[in-house]
Amino acid sequence: MPVTPRRRIGEEQGPAQAVRFTLLGPVRAWRAGEELPLGPRQQRLLLAALLAGAGRPVPLTELIGLLWDGDPPVSAVNAVHRYVGSLRRLLEPGLPIRSSGRWLVRQAGSYLLRVDADGLDLLRFRDLVRRARAATATGDLPVAVDRYLEALDLWQGHCAEDLGAVASVHPAFAMVEHEYAPVVCEAATAALRCGRAGSVLLTVRQAADRCPLDEALQASLLLVLAADGKQAEAIMLYQTIRARLSDELGVDPGAELRAAHQSVLRGSPAEPRVPASTGSAAPLPRSRPPWIEPAQLPPDLPFFTGRELALDQALDTAHRVGAGLRVLAVDGIPGVGKTALAVHFAHRVAGDFPDGQLYTDLGGFAAHGDPADPGEVLHGFLEALGVDRHRIPASLEARSALYRSVLSGRRVLVVLDNALDAEQVRPLLPGTSECMVVVTGRSRLIGLAAAHGARLLSLDLPSVAEATACFLRRVGPARTDVGVAVVEEIVARCGRLPLALALVAARAASRPEQPLTRLAAELAAAQGSLGGFDEEDSANAVRGVFSWSYRTLGAEAKRVFRLLPRHRARDVGTAGLASAAGISRDAAATAVGELVRARLLDIRGRDRYGAHDLVLAYAAELHRAGEADRSAAPRRSYVHSRRSARPVARPVPGRADAHLEEWAF
Repeated sequence: MPVTPRRRIGEEQGPAQAVRFTLLGPVRAWRAGEELPLGPRQQRLLLAALLAGAGRPVPLTELIGLLWDGDPPVSAVNAVHRYVGSLRRLLEPGLPIRSSGRWLVRQAGSYLLRVDADGLDLLRFRDLVRRARAATATGDLPVAVDRYLEALDLWQGHCAEDLGAVASVHPAFAMVEHEYAPVVCEAATAALRCGRAGSVLLTVRQAADRCPLDEALQASLLLVLAADGKQAEAIMLYQTIRARLSDELGVDPGAELRAAHQSVLRGSPAEPRVPASTGSAAPLPRSRPPWIEPAQLPPDLPFFTGRELALDQALDTAHRVGAGLRVLAVDGIPGVGKTALAVHFAHRVAGDFPDGQLYTDLGGFAAHGDPADPGEVLHGFLEALGVDRHRIPASLEARSALYRSVLSGRRVLVVLDNALDAEQVRPLLPGTSECMVVVTGRSRLIGLAAAHGARLLSLDLPSVAEATACFLRRVGPARTDVGVAVVEEIVARCGRLPLALALVAARAASRPEQPLTRLAAELAAAQGSLGGFDEEDSANAVRGVFSWSYRTLGAEAKRVFRLLPRHRARDVGTAGLASAAGISRDAAATAVGELVRARLLDIRGRDRYGAHDLVLAYAAELHRAGEADRSAAPRRSYVHSRRSARPVARPVPGRADAHLEEWAF
């Protein structure tokens, strides 16, 4: 429906009858259903440049360069003004020259033609494509196909094709022209997904004829033909394309075209990959065809057991219905089984994400090196999704945007293991609800919950029953000495920590001749240290895993951590830690914050903190290694206890230091 130009309050009324323009084909204009004569070629070329600007100002210098191909006469500026005047009289008959309601206006050395989607086919095309992509993102593929076809029907030829060679080489028109082919590929993709290949066949065939050397379009045509039951024609077409590429360019078909041909030969369903475009409204590359989708998940653990409550919460997140991205952020102390849960859950729901699964270890708490750079992770993900490495942009922001575009409309599961913080994760989040992200980390990723609606799942120690079942399953049925008492003792010595249980169970399974009672005795002898959990593979030892959190701490927090074993009570407050360390309460609070984020301390109440027994054993080892302030800490703790603590056993007169560890902080 024709519309009048936009105007501000107080402006004069625009032309009585709106004008409709076309640029996607010959440049034409109508008023009230009657086509307007647009005058000589130079004048039509100027109008086409303004239409290609699509409502944006076009500098006078650009117009001059277009009209005279870089070699303007001295009178070029006056000539442009004359052409503008002629167009105004044609488009705005009877409108006063100083009217602010004009369609064609001058702005600071530029000209602008006021148009909208109802008045210009280019803007209408872009609006329909935007609506088609939105329908694709919500899974309404039939509607998306209809919108794509409606948009492509607007193309009645090449952009400004009646203006000669300049229309095919000038950037203003070439960028518009470049929007066409990627949208055809998008339409083919949507149609293949919803079983409507026949509805787009004519459009894709016409596009392929129009762009005979565009391999993405030819691949789309092969797949659409095969899906429409024309497999023989598709095979013959491939041979024709291969010969054409060889004769005209001296090259063989690229990987995308070859993959489409192989799909046709196998008779398997497939989708074309949408190519990149330099046009502002064209889509970025989509993921590789589904028969080679990424499957990066590590192997599932054969001994996984328990964790039913955590799995139920994870499944609730996976099945959440809504417009937002589904994010599950799992946190917990070192060795509690976050990665095991994430990988097991990912394998359990992988079938719900048929377009692939991506996985990476972000190295937030790693034995060596720095945490993974999100830009490098995105580079790897994009390559796995089929984007040529030479087309991956350099900046983090551009890579993240490309990544979201590639995943748009896809159902992909992304597992981000061992994250340092929310800032490391944010660039790696897809943009639509079809995808799901599982993040693990020692820190509680509150920022993801606040900004992206992530579900936070803090993984606690398994119950005694779960821990026992885990140990027995790992030990195997071959052992005959799995008495209840000895297994319960081993589980207790391990503090129900899954990593410790796994190490001890592996040792038991590898030494079937050694009774479990002897293993329990070894753990008892090592009580108060991590000696019972040493393994040759230090990367998997309990001590090593705790050290990864310790190395992220600042100097003051490390010192406070080493002093934790001086407190024998179940929990401790900030004031007690400040006294033991000889620092201010504010400094102690800062150190406690670091320890909590690294999950070396747990919050157990208002200003009350505690740690797992094995974490305390690790701190004790560090403390015994020789710290300069070790001897002063007991006296400071004793002074604090006399001032603020509740005694649980009276100190022996004259021997307060000997009973210092009996005080509850």
